[in-house]
Amino acid sequence: MISNANPWDNLKFDPDGVVEVQRRFFGTLTNTYSFFALYANLDGFLMDEFNVIPVKNRSRFDRWILSELQTLIKDVSFYYEDYEPTKAARAIQDFVNDQLSNWYVRLSRKRFWRTELNADKKSAYETLYECLMVTGQLMSPIAPFYAEWLYKNLSDSIRKTAKEKNTPLKEDSVHLSILTKTQEELLEPELTACMHYAQDISSLVHSLRKKEKIKVRQPLRKILIPILKQEVKKRIQEVKELILTETNVKEIEYVDDASGILVKKIKPNFRKLGEKYGSKMKAITSFISGFGKEEIAALEKAGSYDMDVGRETITLRSEDVEITSEDIPGWLVASEDGLTVALDITITDELRREGLSRDIVNRIQNIRKDKGLAVQDKVAVTYKTDNQLMASAISEFSKYIKAETLTIKLEEGDTNGAGKLDIDGIEIFIDLEKAS
Repeated sequence: MISNANPWDNLKFDPDGVVEVQRRFFGTLTNTYSFFALYANLDGFLMDEFNVIPVKNRSRFDRWILSELQTLIKDVSFYYEDYEPTKAARAIQDFVNDQLSNWYVRLSRKRFWRTELNADKKSAYETLYECLMVTGQLMSPIAPFYAEWLYKNLSDSIRKTAKEKNTPLKEDSVHLSILTKTQEELLEPELTACMHYAQDISSLVHSLRKKEKIKVRQPLRKILIPILKQEVKKRIQEVKELILTETNVKEIEYVDDASGILVKKIKPNFRKLGEKYGSKMKAITSFISGFGKEEIAALEKAGSYDMDVGRETITLRSEDVEITSEDIPGWLVASEDGLTVALDITITDELRREGLSRDIVNRIQNIRKDKGLAVQDKVAVTYKTDNQLMASAISEFSKYIKAETLTIKLEEGDTNGAGKLDIDGIEIFIDLEKAS
């Protein structure tokens, strides 16, 4: 209810709204905690407040989410002090859904899957623990019971030691604990800017895949990104490997906007211009319709463009227009907030085989889950297919398939009546059993 509207506003109670918040926020946070707890219990990890890896020695991904966490602490503390609990609730939701769960945890999974508890895995545990603990503290004024459950699950096992050493986790309740203050030294604005490019580019590529119904498991060859400023290229380069992994694309190529590869179109944002200029909008619209690629490039680069309409100089802003790029044969193009990407959607036989190998991994993982196998159980897999492309894919990428699914034996043979699977119209039978 707090996240829906300010507490001083009238609110019609909606049971469906409760279900939506439960699913989108509490469900996501519970899944994030459950993921942490599952692997922490397997590894016997216990938070030791006196033996943590210094943040400066952690991975860039850890430092990024901790920087975002400091911003969240600062924002939510301000909102509470300013009697704006709805803004606080929404900020917490956005952090958990968009940053912590959908980005940090999802892209850090392989670090938790490693068998040995090395320094990188330990720093991942400590980072996720910190994010969950602080989230529980921040949400406690408006979700008191859930926050208490989360706090006790995270800290009960180390409470005795915390009390003996008088650490912040000595308190028996989250509502007695002192809220963590923003650690300014952990704020990394440049790293945050780089990661936002990674998120925005990945989002645009995923939207293009969805438009063409090309699943993410299918590798693609190249992304083209027009670059207007070198600092943008530098920031994208910092997170290039992350973008390629997230989008399952082989290569990023940067193109000068003057290359002529992308043809851009511009049209007025009638709502914005109408609000600003009213009766002058017709003349402004006519002026914009005469823009060529030089004028469009100048507006994109500077974020504004001065034009003489009648006897008046009017400054056109980026938000006053909509700039789009035409699709290139064999490519798809998408733009948002001044960022443009073009995606090569040509799928070669080589890319197709790699995509099929990823589908095989997905199906084996599903069979493991259906059979109730533990995440660390090793398996033996037998398959049968009459399709040459599928057989070639499994043979070529057998090492990858084995590593991803903890398979110690992968061979073609009798599948003992296993159910028939359909992968993009290709029939295959897969049977697996726990390896002895």
